[in-house]
Amino acid sequence: MKFRFQRKYFSIPYIIFLALFIIVPMFFIAYYAFSNSSGAFSFEAAKKFFTDPAKFQVILVSLFIAIQTTLICLIIGYPIAYILAKKEYNHNVVLIMLFIMPMWINFVLRTAATRDILFAIGLTGGKHPYVATLIGMVYNYLPFVILPLYSTMLKLDRSQMEAAADLGASPIQVFFKNTIPQSMPGIISAVTMTLMPVMSSYVISDALSEGNITLIGNSIYLSFANSQWNNGSFTALLLLILVLLTMWGTNGRKSEEVRGGLW
Repeated sequence: MKFRFQRKYFSIPYIIFLALFIIVPMFFIAYYAFSNSSGAFSFEAAKKFFTDPAKFQVILVSLFIAIQTTLICLIIGYPIAYILAKKEYNHNVVLIMLFIMPMWINFVLRTAATRDILFAIGLTGGKHPYVATLIGMVYNYLPFVILPLYSTMLKLDRSQMEAAADLGASPIQVFFKNTIPQSMPGIISAVTMTLMPVMSSYVISDALSEGNITLIGNSIYLSFANSQWNNGSFTALLLLILVLLTMWGTNGRKSEEVRGGLW
């Protein structure tokens, strides 16, 4: 029988990659999350997590910093993306590259440079750990907010905005009733790309706060570093569930936006 190469065979490398680097690691995380130090099935890690007040404090701090970072990035990034998407600016590639170029630099190097700058102006992690961490988070995740907003605002139907203004709507009414609904898919994408990654980040908070602020990512890292595989795996599994729920919620919201239109 003569072998015939089919297009579906191109998916084989991806399937192998998916199995080795996603499915297998997730299996081990689930295994360690629901087993004890001897390898037997156990809810010991779950019980320890839900009975430890320090874990809830870590979750609350992580969520608080993630929400603040997301809101600040949206407040800064939305007007920037709106301006860059205008006709007189969107043909200027240099302006767009100014916001993309920091992403080309290594993440750890960016964090170290931010720490040195904050140290020079007196915002050290020892004295102002929260402020230093928040500044570092905003700096590192701001491009992830600007880019989806910019790509969405390039597709805004400006004729609707002009028609609303011609019918007597004020600029504020046009903005809240037309511009924001049209750009909602970009806002949702920006939130998705910022909220959960901030909660799972540990390099920024560890370097800029000098170890004074512990996020969920730091908690997972410390558990694995201290060979507490069961506790770290259960925390990582909970974080994965939060990520999946967030993605499900935002995708559902995007579908409603597409089906429902602007109104």
